Amino acid sequence: PGLYFRLLLIGYFEGLDSERGIAWRTADSLALRDFLGLTLSDAPPDHSTLSRTRRLIDVETHQEVFTWVLQRLAAHGLIRGERIGVDASTMEANAALRTIVRRDSGEGYRDMLTRMARESGIETPTAEDLIRLDRTRKGKTLSNAEWESPIDPDARIARLKDGRTHLAYKPEHAMDLDTGAVVAAELHAADQGDTTTLPGTLASAAEHLAAVQAAPTPEAPAELIADKGYHSRDGLKALDGGSWKSRISEPRRDGFLRWHGDDAARRAVYNNRTRLLSEVARAAFRLRAELV
Repeated sequence: PGLYFRLLLIGYFEGLDSERGIAWRTADSLALRDFLGLTLSDAPPDHSTLSRTRRLIDVETHQEVFTWVLQRLAAHGLIRGERIGVDASTMEANAALRTIVRRDSGEGYRDMLTRMARESGIETPTAEDLIRLDRTRKGKTLSNAEWESPIDPDARIARLKDGRTHLAYKPEHAMDLDTGAVVAAELHAADQGDTTTLPGTLASAAEHLAAVQAAPTPEAPAELIADKGYHSRDGLKALDGGSWKSRISEPRRDGFLRWHGDDAARRAVYNNRTRLLSEVARAAFRLRAELV
């Protein structure tokens, strides 16, 4: 386990996004061999060993090691917990989109196309016929409420950052903008919006900061820096007066805002808008763009 977690740190600091890449990099570097405690005659673990070890270690152990690393950073003054930047991305799941099945009947996507082709008069449809039918049929949608992956039921159909539609997850990170330390790394369903996943990520960040005696409090709140995707009236109202002082970008809207008697939401939105006008906010957003 100790060797496995050292290899994860190598992957993080070397910017490697696969277990195979980590294995190749450690096999090619004498410095990394020394970091792992291996001699010249010792063979570093290959990617299959990394994968097998990962499956044997539960999520709770990973969380404990994550907290232990934060404690080591805090001991060297690298956790301040005063300005926390949050951002999310999309990550392709290890499951193919063509293997999805209907939740109600278990019918596969290719089986559905074959049935539709036969209903349209094609008795023995070829692969080209199915592709043509899939491209031209009306009402073509892939809803997570109707489809799922039998291999990875937690994966969701989503559009990735590069425009591709795939089974995916949504990683969301919270980072100490003063030091660059990651204080929370959560994995959410890819079909959940930023305003939905933000409370869970903030709760994880507060828990990890509490483990290093740097948790925000209503008396000493931490600044929360996020983009306009996280801006919502309910979200700002929940944050107002609590442990997080929001500096969340506000999307541009035409016309006047109507509050319908919700004075708490109006106060939270205007307080957040006022905090966005300072030079402190501009500096924090530059750090967020660079680090998070």
